Amino acid sequence: MESSERPRLVVGVDGSPSSYAALRWADRYARTTGCAVEAIHVWDTPSSRGWSGPAIDPDFDLQQARDRFAEELGAVFPGERPPGLTEHLVEGDPSEVLIRASEGAELLVVGRRGRGGFARAMLGSVSQRCAQHAACPVVVVGQEQDRVH
Repeated sequence: MESSERPRLVVGVDGSPSSYAALRWADRYARTTGCAVEAIHVWDTPSSRGWSGPAIDPDFDLQQARDRFAEELGAVFPGERPPGLTEHLVEGDPSEVLIRASEGAELLVVGRRGRGGFARAMLGSVSQRCAQHAACPVVVVGQEQDRVH
């Protein structure tokens, strides 16, 4: 990394309340440390999986993913996007994309999907794979209970 580059935080955003909390956490952390935040939304084309579903136009899937990502960022940051935030829309497997993106990052920040009770203590498959295989430290953020989404 060149000395002129800002350290970066990578955040997975998937539309879940815990990913919104992860993005808010990363933004707060970045403001105190001077890091840049890279928000990554990973999407998958159902038609790329072959016989498992109906044929779908990949361009339609991409546009839906773009729209969904814009809505998600708008929900977290209803006014202007924070300075230093970059947005990446990537097709693929979420854990593989985030693990790849973690290379050279200061932190990888992901949400934890808990459903209550015992499940709340468990990591989801993406957060668990990221925690095990990322190239940098991983912060797993749970859903914010006191916020209205």
